[in-house]
Amino acid sequence: MREEAIARVQLVFTLFDADGNGLIEADDFELMAERVVAAVPEADVGRREAMVTAFRTFWQTLAEELDSNHDGRVDYAEFQAIVLAPERFSAAVTEFARALTAVADPDGDGLVEQSTFVAVMTAIGFSPPNILALFDALTPANAEQASAPAWAEAIKDYYRPDAAGIADHLVTAPAS
Repeated sequence: MREEAIARVQLVFTLFDADGNGLIEADDFELMAERVVAAVPEADVGRREAMVTAFRTFWQTLAEELDSNHDGRVDYAEFQAIVLAPERFSAAVTEFARALTAVADPDGDGLVEQSTFVAVMTAIGFSPPNILALFDALTPANAEQASAPAWAEAIKDYYRPDAAGIADHLVTAPAS
């Protein structure tokens, strides 16, 4: 497996462990959802509710697929199984990507403002240099908006540990 894939799995685990207790639990996904909702207050109720539902679905999928001892938590050893069968999470990731980009595009024009993109990605826990590198990779030169569909595709690629490309901007610090 590529080093980037391993680094991505480690980073995703850290991001999902939103409260930092070393375990992924339902409360972590509720916390992430609250942070994203707070980051885009102009999004309508329907988009916010769809995004919260997507976070919950993502947690339920992780718990069903990875919580091997059925204790309601996923530790890092259990989480590593995501690498072996990322297709098991495809539907949840697709729903998550669609809902997240929709909440970040409150006017529904298919474009996400840079400030909103940064706010949402910061709420999830990514570092600013990596967020900006991804935004730049998603946009034409000097653009102030990213394509919501392109971002959704990058999210789906990001959660496929074997994938390479734009999503790697979130794992490694961009070159200076």
